[in-house]
Amino acid sequence: MSRYLEILFVAFRLGLTSFGGPVAHLGYFQNEYVERRNWLTNQMYADLIALCQFLPGPASSQVGISIGILRGGILGGILAWIGFTLPSVIALTVFAYYVVTYDLGQNVFIDALKVVAVAVVAHAIFNMGTKLAPDRKRQGLLVFSAVILLLFPFASVQIIILLVAALVGAFLLTEHSQPNTDQSLFQLPKKVSAISLSLFVGLLAILPILNSIFNNIYLQIADTFYRVGSIVFGGGHVVLPLLERELVPDNLVTDELFLAGYGAAQAVPGPLFTFASYLGTVIHGIPGMLLATIAIFLPSFLLIIGILPFWQKLRSIPYVGTGLLGVNAAVVGILIATFYQPIFVTGVSSALDFAVALFSFALLQFYKQPAWLVVIVTVVVYVVTSSIF
Repeated sequence: MSRYLEILFVAFRLGLTSFGGPVAHLGYFQNEYVERRNWLTNQMYADLIALCQFLPGPASSQVGISIGILRGGILGGILAWIGFTLPSVIALTVFAYYVVTYDLGQNVFIDALKVVAVAVVAHAIFNMGTKLAPDRKRQGLLVFSAVILLLFPFASVQIIILLVAALVGAFLLTEHSQPNTDQSLFQLPKKVSAISLSLFVGLLAILPILNSIFNNIYLQIADTFYRVGSIVFGGGHVVLPLLERELVPDNLVTDELFLAGYGAAQAVPGPLFTFASYLGTVIHGIPGMLLATIAIFLPSFLLIIGILPFWQKLRSIPYVGTGLLGVNAAVVGILIATFYQPIFVTGVSSALDFAVALFSFALLQFYKQPAWLVVIVTVVVYVVTSSIF
């Protein structure tokens, strides 16, 4: 029982403090789960990121769910998801009731959270880069990946980069092949995985049929949010135009309400996919919120549970193992590209912003302070200094 409470508590604390989007979330996870708690190795963490980059859905949430499963089985994955998403679900549900009069504007606290996200991501990239790209070949892959994605910032290009890195690693990093020491970490029966994948495909096929037959608001919400959660590649921001095309033309949500909710979603911690909680509340109150939230995250659960056991077997194959070394280096390059846009570009717009970000980075990198504490300290320092300068 204590293990499950620990999973829930740690994830909830991360959900309260993880500002800055999916890349920043991965930085918070790396700091908490890998460095502070040693729940998994840097290698396993990088492998999970690589896997989740290939899957549809919110990559950072999928990584968090996977870590929960690693620590406490399927129940651990559910608790990790609940803890990480609950703060933003509550905040956006409240926003939904007051959105007409709520105005984000230019808020100094929001600016401070953008700055601390810069420091957290930079800290994570630095640590992952030193561990996952220690030689010239992998450093070359890292730089190549960052440059290509900076020049061509598309989700499809990201997938191509990972595939190329896997091929390069498989054939050019054979001297770094190692036995897979993490082979037994995920003890999920293959029968459970098969059922999970069957449910994923079955719901994706049957919900649109049921929605077209029955005129029911609950079926409409379930179909819309499950389908969007099943086909989104590229992170939370990609889900926004898809949801807009699904909901606004059907008059379930107005343009004004949709955009107001989008603004509110940028100001809360946790995954951007909890924007579904706001939309569900606007459409049909608390029942709509619960259904929309579960429906948009359910594909991620089913895919993770369905694929993890097979992923473990695949990564034990020598060529796959060395291929993952290349993918891991490329992932760091992808994080660098995403760090520049949108994290750094939107977070640092003045010398003061950069100075505070550097201060926060020093607290993380040199003084080994926990990320949640750095968030609090940075917000206080930024508010005080911005009023002086």
